[in-house]
Amino acid sequence: DKVKPGTVLADGPATSEGDLSLGRNALIAFMPWEGYNFEDAIILSERMVTDDIFTSIHIEEYEIDARDTKLGPEEITRDIPNVGEEALKNLDEGGIIRIGAEVEAGDILVGKVTPKGETELTAEDKLLRAIFGEKAREVRNTSLAVPHGEKGKIVDVMVFSRDNGDELPYGVNKLVRVFVAQKRKITVGDKMAGRHGNKGVISRIVPAEDMPYLADGRPVDIILNPLGVPSRMNVGQVLETHLGWAAEHQNCRYMTSIFNKGRLVNGKEMKNEDFVMHQLKEVYDRDPLHLVDIEGKATLYDGRTGEPFHKKVMVGIMYFIKLHHLVDDKMHARSTGPYSLVTQQPLGGKAQFGGQRFGEMEVWALEAYGAAHVLQEVLTVKSDDVEGRVQVYETIIKGKTLMKPGIPESFKVVLSELQSLGLQMDLKKDAQEVRIDEGGEKIIAADSEEDWMEDNSEDIDDDLLTDDLSDDSDEDDDSSEEDEE
Repeated sequence: DKVKPGTVLADGPATSEGDLSLGRNALIAFMPWEGYNFEDAIILSERMVTDDIFTSIHIEEYEIDARDTKLGPEEITRDIPNVGEEALKNLDEGGIIRIGAEVEAGDILVGKVTPKGETELTAEDKLLRAIFGEKAREVRNTSLAVPHGEKGKIVDVMVFSRDNGDELPYGVNKLVRVFVAQKRKITVGDKMAGRHGNKGVISRIVPAEDMPYLADGRPVDIILNPLGVPSRMNVGQVLETHLGWAAEHQNCRYMTSIFNKGRLVNGKEMKNEDFVMHQLKEVYDRDPLHLVDIEGKATLYDGRTGEPFHKKVMVGIMYFIKLHHLVDDKMHARSTGPYSLVTQQPLGGKAQFGGQRFGEMEVWALEAYGAAHVLQEVLTVKSDDVEGRVQVYETIIKGKTLMKPGIPESFKVVLSELQSLGLQMDLKKDAQEVRIDEGGEKIIAADSEEDWMEDNSEDIDDDLLTDDLSDDSDEDDDSSEEDEE
């Protein structure tokens, strides 16, 4: 063969005949199956997992730099204070992880130390300085580690240094990039989609022998819900499924237009849907088993019982792709972690190592169940009752009964907001005034209004206490008489 620049020499895992092709052609059936494909959920055959049909490799890039600081330059090194040899086993003599190493969350990728001043010494640092000598005093550990929830294999390391003539930002002496690869098989919770916006989440992976199968014994790969078609009006997926079946049996590819402009077949002009049905009929006539009829429907058999389903099912080939919304990236859990400075509530999101949001509608759900104690815990000691969430550990460890939750910090923020608008809120508990101090609530006894008046009489102007109501009423009477005259 003669080749020239730009000629495709070989297809990779993401191309087909030189075109980008990230998905796979799968055998699809449109039918309900035990309720597992309710609301756009997708049922997948286990064959797709074992044969790595939708397996993908993900490469994460991590970066660290060594800069000049006021206290001296940072250093990338294997000599890190207060770190055991076990944690350094995969680092080379320069403090950079070796290619091919398997890493998990918390493992050191690049060792780095930063100079620190004498003022930063804590009691712990002083003890370490006495044990380990000068090194512990001078520097602190600022190494690059694998983030929470990540793992994989090191596939590449790139080192840029000012000494080697590399261009680096001002103040940066050395830059290290580490690439961590992870192989991910498709799993329950991953998101998939076809060509027509028909996306869904995998709800169950079923053994291939339990999937519905055709009369020739071939099990389907994916089961989709037929209710995902009519209301969305993306009928293109139906035509694609039919034409895919025809193309597979005719051993050809169809490059179709998205516009319904028709085409010539044997000198006759045909609309796209008529053309699809024409191809189906051709395949049906050639197929000795007549698996799929001229309407694109087939008799399927239950893989668990061997009995045929009581109605024919639409079966065909559709192009499906795994989307970059993977359950491994979304899954997240937290016990304790960072809190917001203003509201003292846990931060949100996986990136901030935040908590799960318990919103208005979730509160309604607990109210509907009457779960008062769970609700109180969620809104106080598990969130922004600053003292309560500290004390709750002690009570659990010592086996005591849980103390009563205090006032949430967010309530104090609301009071402060109202005060900024010029509204003073007085709180009462069992007919007694409550003041919220820094240390918590404080009850101020006020038995009656008279007692309160006596306690505060010095602050109140005497003119306000005199009774002028009678004079006012006389004046009002006189004025009304004048009006009548």
